[in-house]
Amino acid sequence: MAIMQKTVIFFARRFLLVFLTVGFISFPLMPGEAAPATMVNGLPDLTSLVEKVGPAVVNIRTIEKIQSRRNPAMDMDRDFQEYLFRFFGIPAPDGQLSGTQPQEQVRRGMGSGFIITADGYILTNHHVIDNADEVFVRLTDNREFKAKIIGSDKRTDVALLKIEGKNLPVLKTGNSANIKVGEWVLAIGSPFALENTVTAGIISAKARDTGDYLPLIQTDVAVNPGNSGGPLINMAGEAIGINSQIYSRSGGYMGISFAIPIDEALRVSEQLKKTGKVTRGQIGIQVAEVSVETAKAMNLPNDRGVMVARVEKGSAAEKAGVEAGDIILKFNSQSIEKLSELPRLVGDSIPGTKVSLTVLRKGKSLVLPVTISKAELDKPARKDESSSSRQGESLSSSILGLQVADLTAPQKKRLGINHGVVVTASASPAFESGIRKGDIILRLNNGDVTSQQDFQNQLVKAGKAKMVVLLVARNNLIRYVPVKPVAK
Repeated sequence: MAIMQKTVIFFARRFLLVFLTVGFISFPLMPGEAAPATMVNGLPDLTSLVEKVGPAVVNIRTIEKIQSRRNPAMDMDRDFQEYLFRFFGIPAPDGQLSGTQPQEQVRRGMGSGFIITADGYILTNHHVIDNADEVFVRLTDNREFKAKIIGSDKRTDVALLKIEGKNLPVLKTGNSANIKVGEWVLAIGSPFALENTVTAGIISAKARDTGDYLPLIQTDVAVNPGNSGGPLINMAGEAIGINSQIYSRSGGYMGISFAIPIDEALRVSEQLKKTGKVTRGQIGIQVAEVSVETAKAMNLPNDRGVMVARVEKGSAAEKAGVEAGDIILKFNSQSIEKLSELPRLVGDSIPGTKVSLTVLRKGKSLVLPVTISKAELDKPARKDESSSSRQGESLSSSILGLQVADLTAPQKKRLGINHGVVVTASASPAFESGIRKGDIILRLNNGDVTSQQDFQNQLVKAGKAKMVVLLVARNNLIRYVPVKPVAK
């Protein structure tokens, strides 16, 4: 009896050891119990996902009517024209599908979009419907609707359409702020008019600075002409972006495509839905990047910040005391790390709100309160008039290779400055650093340059500095130029 008991205990221990070590013993599921997720080696199976989200993706075709003259040499057979347009998206010459003399040219376009509400609101790209006289939307069940353009924003390339329908298939939107590089995504659209084409890949990078106001999502998903406006979809079946751009030397897909983050697109679409347009803020400055050499020479923290290259007359920035040459380090409490960040923060601000700019000026930190104004169209830069009526020319120290002259009172008035000297000749090393004849030097390191003699004195004071930083104006734009002096 004792021997049998020991034998049972021995096999029980061996069974438990195998179970805990190997872990592959399974038991049948109880009735009603959910099966665990299956681990699959290799690529994900996207069939069920496509079946779920596909009906909410639509084909968009546009018609633009333009007055034109008939070119008889471009006549084609009607059936062949229909074939080219239907299968390849190639518009008919002079926009005609008949042999009659046209009164106007019909330009056709093709793109994609996706339904975000059951009552028919659709997101797409601005460039898909830009200048369109008529917009038509086709669903996967072959229903076609004439769409109304609710609003469109060129800066972000986002447009909002509306079709009259009920209980339409809807594509759920996700959160583009939570995306990760390497996660699987897919695109659905109409490349080359081939409707409901599905392609897949991964997110290659986040926050690519290729847009004016938007950091874009980079993927390796195949996107071609006609995919524009279609959704970028994650594995949860959520739209996390709008496919918008490709990088290409041939016009076709080369492995790099870009999508507008859905968070930004929805923010824009809300304004379009309410007012039909997007209202942005501005403060009236132009900014430039601070080079690594400049940052080191000026002891900037962490090589961050952007430089004010120009302040518009009468702008919010001028009223707040912002000056050309200031280095903007913070917008409210948010640090400015890259050149693209400040325009986006300002543009997203509501006109009339008050913000604070933390700037570095002549080595000192200042906090300037600024009231955001309403953005207007950019004004062209005025031509620099610094090349006329120079006086007092004198060769500066050979360590910079510059020849400068004092500015006359009329020159200062035309340029809108009260100090500085004009470059009359530039040689090595200043020339290699980008300084040219006609440039205006406003500051040397942290000191304003008031005259040619003052410029010379400051160079002597700088002594054997490894790097001299000049604040230079050209064509009403200002930038810092680091110059490495040469030994005498």
